Amino acid sequence: MTTTSNVALQELEETLQGVDRLHNPNHGPEFSLPPADSGKDAWLFLTACFILEALIWGFPFSFGVFQEYYSTHEPFSSDPSGIAVIGTTATGIMYLFAVPLAVAYNKWSWLANASKWAGIPLMASGLVAASFANNVKTLVMTQGVLYALGGAVVYSPALIFLDQWFVRRKGLAFGVMWAGTGVGGLTIPFIMNSLLSRFGFRTTLRIWAVTNLVLTSPFIYFLRPRLPVGPVSHSPRRGLNFLRTSTFWILFIGLTAESLGYFIPGIYLPSFARALGLSPAIGTLLVALINAAGVSGTVFMGWLIDRFHVATIVLICSVGAAASVFLGWGLSNALPLLCIFSILYGFFAGGYVSTNAGFLKIIKQKDQSTDVGALIGMLSAGRGLGALVSGPLSEALLRGSPWKGEADFGYGSGFGSLIVFTGVTATVGAAGFLGRRVGWV
Repeated sequence: MTTTSNVALQELEETLQGVDRLHNPNHGPEFSLPPADSGKDAWLFLTACFILEALIWGFPFSFGVFQEYYSTHEPFSSDPSGIAVIGTTATGIMYLFAVPLAVAYNKWSWLANASKWAGIPLMASGLVAASFANNVKTLVMTQGVLYALGGAVVYSPALIFLDQWFVRRKGLAFGVMWAGTGVGGLTIPFIMNSLLSRFGFRTTLRIWAVTNLVLTSPFIYFLRPRLPVGPVSHSPRRGLNFLRTSTFWILFIGLTAESLGYFIPGIYLPSFARALGLSPAIGTLLVALINAAGVSGTVFMGWLIDRFHVATIVLICSVGAAASVFLGWGLSNALPLLCIFSILYGFFAGGYVSTNAGFLKIIKQKDQSTDVGALIGMLSAGRGLGALVSGPLSEALLRGSPWKGEADFGYGSGFGSLIVFTGVTATVGAAGFLGRRVGWV
């Protein structure tokens, strides 16, 4: 059944084609837009998104390996405070920078397709600069901020263009794209662990800078819009009525709360494994399991979002993630249960990422004038805010090893406060479901 969104998009396409025929008579009836949801161009675009997602996001999602290395090797082990902030800064800034980019792309629509070329060199520059660091603050500014700025310049246009290429299969397409993070997060931790143990962090960062530059650059070409753009500028306030709706704010609050704890297991599981007497390789394995399970989680939840209300998917992901934290991580004191936790948490918490596609769908259904770039920017800001705050907050929660020796299993390992915090934030992530029950979503 054709939705209101599909009708609006078809009308836009017909208008664009009519304008083009009017101003370009030579095109005549042969001019047409590439098809949405199918065709060579759409699948090439989605393939490029998947690979870029894997390489750009897979690196910061593997930061748990660097967290363990920096904490146990000079010149950082003598003053390890702030190390966790490096990873959460990279993810947080990459999400948050989507807001000013959305404002710019809203005003100058041509800029999204032009600016994407600057992202990859900027990321490589950040990694090379980080290889010369001798303190944590420098790593935060380079491996964290500079890398993230480059990643955001590639990531934000991809999200905006994907909304053009996929209409009926939007949830599935977003799920496939975001599954790239899991694939990158499955393989990159093992690569980083091997390079760090052989060459140290300086050479490792330089190797990855060159590798990332070489592997990602060819796919930037396929990261292009489906609809033609021009130098026309728009008011920066255009399409922002969604900010006045309870639907947006309830979903935004749940997303931000979930993000406060979402990144914590991926950062601290290697250190938790070491506290249990397990080897660094086991810590790398646990991070990889989280990311690997996230691949199937994002794709499956994206598939469900095309068929059910997003609030239902929010509930499934939140309950599944919270239960895995409280019963899996909290009760673990050996490797088997830790592996089970990593898989379940990766599936449900990783799947929560796909709910963004559902947020886009439901908000646009309520207001067809919604600017997609601005909406994506705000949703990314919620996730980025949670990521950015979770770094220093997690270090504060760990200070003094609360409950160590006073509780059983994982709760008494010194990481108990982190476990509870992660479980609580996952639970609050279900705010969208409660909002729908009371009629606010």
